[in-house]
Amino acid sequence: MVFTLRRPAARVVLFDRDGRIFLMRASDPIDGSKPPWWEIPGGGMNWGESSSDAARRELYEEAGFAEVEMGPCIWVQHVEFDFAGYHFDSDERIHVAWCDGGEWRPMHLEALEAAAFEGADWWTIDEVLATDEPLLPTRLREFLPAIVAGDIPDEPIDISPSVRN
Repeated sequence: MVFTLRRPAARVVLFDRDGRIFLMRASDPIDGSKPPWWEIPGGGMNWGESSSDAARRELYEEAGFAEVEMGPCIWVQHVEFDFAGYHFDSDERIHVAWCDGGEWRPMHLEALEAAAFEGADWWTIDEVLATDEPLLPTRLREFLPAIVAGDIPDEPIDISPSVRN
């Protein structure tokens, strides 16, 4: 029997002042058959926490960035995935944010996160579009160019893997 964790989550598309996006490299610490991937920071929201506050908290915990300009929720997605022996069923709100850049310095990782995260880097849009490595959100390549170009949507766009806009 697989345990399903249903939760709201918040994530962050974080840019530095040069327009590069921050991505963290991860792998499944329980299932070595899965290839590693790159993902935007984020995670579960606490009870009563706004998605903006959760995104800010997760960004600090997972990456160490405290001084950020948090922008609006630009995307939403519903995802289901298996990680570390759990099945996640997650409604996610994805915000955009900006900072001056810096090094990856996680401040408060949970045990599974500490086992999963392998590093992080700043990527140009060209590097994101050129890589064949798995990226999360899965439709990042499709929707990121508009955000890089400054096209911030008035209402969040649904980028769920099963939704085609």
